[in-house]
Amino acid sequence: MATVNFQNTATSTVGELPNVGDQLPSFTLVGTDLGEFTNEEFAGKRVILNVFPSLDTGVCAASVRRFNELASELDNTVVVGVSKDLPMAQGRFCEAEGIENVTAGSAFRTSFGEDYGLTLEGSPLQGLLARAVVVADENGKVVYTQLVDEITTEPDYDSALEALK
Repeated sequence: MATVNFQNTATSTVGELPNVGDQLPSFTLVGTDLGEFTNEEFAGKRVILNVFPSLDTGVCAASVRRFNELASELDNTVVVGVSKDLPMAQGRFCEAEGIENVTAGSAFRTSFGEDYGLTLEGSPLQGLLARAVVVADENGKVVYTQLVDEITTEPDYDSALEALK
């Protein structure tokens, strides 16, 4: 279990992020069409997982917007925005915001949060996902992780991108 903060109050997650050097754990998420997709669909591509509690917060929305901008400049890379928001809400957000370079993935009926150690065990956000970034190379090897210490702050975009170089 890891510790993060929500509004400066410590809370824990159900486990730990994968380690740099590990293979990216398999995942299944629900797309905006309500169909499931897996990491296997991104074989041969670099993958950035932008994980966050909910698009209904300014910081989460900002991270999706920023990764959308950054993804437009990245070759052979897919960015997946992961939260427990319902797929319909993710779809509405992406359409309203013009998000075209991020694949929305809902963990609302999958074990993603447990498999990646990111389900929050406490705080008012209990049951949602902690804010994190996981980057894997085209071979599925994890090259960068960040569990954001304070959930109400944005991730370190520069370090995530640097890991792809």
